[in-house]
Amino acid sequence: MEKLNISIVLPVESSKHKNFDTLFTSCITSIKNQDLKNNDDEEVIDEIELVLVHSGEESLLTYINNFDFSGITTNIVHNEGDTDFCSQVNLGVEKSTNEWVSLFEFDDEYSSIWFKNVQRYSNAYPEVKGFLPLVIDTDEKGVFAGFTNEATFAANMNSEIGYLTNEVLLNYQNFQTSGMVFKKSIFNDFGGFKKSMKLTFVYELLLRLTYNSVSIMTIPRIGYKHSNMREGSVFWKYRFGENPLTQDEVTFWLDSAKKEHFFKEDRNIKYELGEV
Repeated sequence: MEKLNISIVLPVESSKHKNFDTLFTSCITSIKNQDLKNNDDEEVIDEIELVLVHSGEESLLTYINNFDFSGITTNIVHNEGDTDFCSQVNLGVEKSTNEWVSLFEFDDEYSSIWFKNVQRYSNAYPEVKGFLPLVIDTDEKGVFAGFTNEATFAANMNSEIGYLTNEVLLNYQNFQTSGMVFKKSIFNDFGGFKKSMKLTFVYELLLRLTYNSVSIMTIPRIGYKHSNMREGSVFWKYRFGENPLTQDEVTFWLDSAKKEHFFKEDRNIKYELGEV
């Protein structure tokens, strides 16, 4: 049995989000509550490292310095560059110290069995470099809104049930990388998020990885709870903010992702009808 070392990359730009303290506390608690033993009562994870990437906002830094991270190996990283979500994640992966990395958001929660299931599946499928959780989406009140990442099990979309492929992505774009656990090497070899992709940076990354034959699988067990369209979040701003995207703009960014995934490096992409 091969144990795993996992670094959790948690980008936080501001502590001024709605209900920040409650959400942040719940997300950290979900790390502390991980069941890390198999049926034989053996530990299956060697280490969990939390890589918290922060913007340096004074109130956020004060909050972090006073927060109880006891029981978690914590690596606090001050991002002195761009503090958009993509840049925060890319820096966090760079600063992580373990072979496996997971992406986390402060308003989400891991299932208590998620890392244990990743360890089990990684031992059974050693060729797989990334594992997606079956995600429960909820609204801001915690009410069930739907599932994400389940489309890999649809036979009419996918010839390899459970695997994420270009074929699936071209048929269905709704996939979530939050909660995903992957080999750090795939970010190093094929690049991370491209902040130029605006709305579709997750989709473009997954297209790029599958185009380069990175084997990605969805584990058919609930692994992650995602707060969908939380007020102030990246995607909320694009839909409900001061300048919400039109359907033409959404289509443009989807089409751009399909063109840009051939390129490892981020490029300067602009919406043809004006700045977004």
